[in-house]
Parts: sequence; structure tokens; C-alpha cells
Amino acid sequence: MPPSRMLNGVVNWFWKRRDTGRKLQLRSRDDVDDTTRVDFEELAPDIDTFLGQAAYLQLGYFETLSELIAHTPELADKESLSRAAGAALDKHEGLVALIRDRGADPTALMLPFREPLDAFRRETHGVRPFETMLAVHITAGMLDDFYLALSASYGDTGARVARTLRADDDREAIVEIIGRAIANDEQWRWLLAMWGRRLVGDTLLIARSALRPATLGAADEEKVEPVFTQLMAAHSRRMDAMGLAA
Repeated sequence: MPPSRMLNGVVNWFWKRRDTGRKLQLRSRDDVDDTTRVDFEELAPDIDTFLGQAAYLQLGYFETLSELIAHTPELADKESLSRAAGAALDKHEGLVALIRDRGADPTALMLPFREPLDAFRRETHGVRPFETMLAVHITAGMLDDFYLALSASYGDTGARVARTLRADDDREAIVEIIGRAIANDEQWRWLLAMWGRRLVGDTLLIARSALRPATLGAADEEKVEPVFTQLMAAHSRRMDAMGLAA
């Protein structure tokens, strides 16, 4: 399926969604949702795919945040971004350690996803540092939530992944930096709000690509739709917390 058609299909789930009467939700950072596990088991990728994608995503966030440090003039902001970068690296290293404990090669598992996930980083890399900061905060938040939902399909290994992803991401400093930028220049509000809306499509494509079927049937769409709806709701809350319209 061409990427443009896939993206249209994913995005359409949110503008045409219907009330199925079901209460499926993403797991919170503290709870395990058994309904999510039951519905996702048939759609979840094999464990090596899941771990390889999740580990490389965290490495990519570490790399992007490290680049931002070099382009940030204020020392306090550099220090704040370094904490967020360190948190992403900790998550990456936690996932790499899990992969090694399973007797697999982390590089071999991550390599198939290098090209598509690097392309995702390029597509969500802003022209200005504030845009890139927002991109990390929004896309990492959405994808951490999504991989937490998937993790319930993998038993004890998934539980270990969930503990890793629930660790403090230290991205609250990004929210503060963006808040100061908006306070100093109101034009940042509408520019970043527009940028945040543009990030959604690319992020949903990455989440969709993690699922096993290349094409979803109607029954599978019903399983996935509530989870993706929750991703969008959490995205709206992140944007609202920064004073930005989702």
C-alpha cells in the first residue's frame, strides 16, 4: 500500500470514528489493561520486531536531543535538555540489555528499522530548535504510550519493557522552555500549534507500521481504533498543557 494511502486511512480513523460501546483504553503508566492485551495480541508484531523498533526509537530521541543541546545558547536549557537526552539513553540501554538477556544481538534487531525511523526523525525535525523540541515531546509521548499498550502482549518480557518505558522521561523541561518562548513572543503559539498538528500523521504512521497486518480488515480496525483514539486524546492533553491547540 502506498504510504500516502496508508496515512489517509490512519488519520481517517479519528475524523470518522464511531462509538463501538467498548471501553478499551491505553494502559496508564501505572496500570495494566487486560482488555488491551487481549485485543492487541493478534496484531502485535513478533517480539524481535517489537524490541528492535522500541530500542532504536529511544536511541533516535537521544541523538536528536543531543543535537539540540549544541544549538541551545542558554546554559540552564542545555542542562535541562541533557537530562531529557540522558533519560532517552537510559531507556535505550534498558531495552538493549533486555535484548542481550534474551540472547539476541541488539544491532541486528535494530538495523532493519534504521532507515524508516531515521526518515521519521527527518520528517519530524523542525526548521527551528523549538519545533524540534516539540517534536520530541509529542512524538516520544505518543509512541511511548503506544509501545506500552503493545507491551502487554509479551508476558514477562513485555512487563520489563513497560517498566523501562514508564521511567521518568525528564521532558517537562522542554514544556518549560517552549512556555517561555511563547511568553516572550506570542507568534510561537500559533506556529508551534500548527507544527504539533503536522506531527500527528507521521507519528501515527510509525505506530501503524509496528502492527503485524499490512492491511487491516474491519474487525482489526475495531480493535485498533479505541487505542489510537486514546493516543490522540493524550496528544491533546500534552498540547493543552503547553497552551497549544491540538
